Amino acid sequence: MVKQIVKDMFFLSQKSEPAGKDDLQVGRDLMDTLAANRSGCVGMAANMIGVRKRVIIVNMGPVDVVMFNPVLLKKDTPYEAEEGCLSLEGVRKTTRYQNIEVEYYDIGWRKRRQKLSGWAAQICQHELDHLEGILI
Repeated sequence: MVKQIVKDMFFLSQKSEPAGKDDLQVGRDLMDTLAANRSGCVGMAANMIGVRKRVIIVNMGPVDVVMFNPVLLKKDTPYEAEEGCLSLEGVRKTTRYQNIEVEYYDIGWRKRRQKLSGWAAQICQHELDHLEGILI
């Protein structure tokens, strides 16, 4: 179901809680909401749709990947980026890493480990920040 985008800074600045198998619908809602906002969005965190659970979705070219309880394992090669967000006005500078490795549960609740670089890595880091209540 397509959800409304949350813009409440107090809500967005709170840390998210671990997701469980009973939160799979949150992943589906993120897929629908990202699809509905495709023209201006490449990733989302559950708190952006009003759910404080550790669930994100990242566009990786032809596919969108939902990650439950993602954990950043490795990062290297920092650079400065400018990012926007559907929940915030304008763009802001932030430090990102060119290469990351993340571990998460997929929509079938299978544990995955994935290396990302470039644009996909940047999107993933932005959404991981959302889970920690960090706003760019």
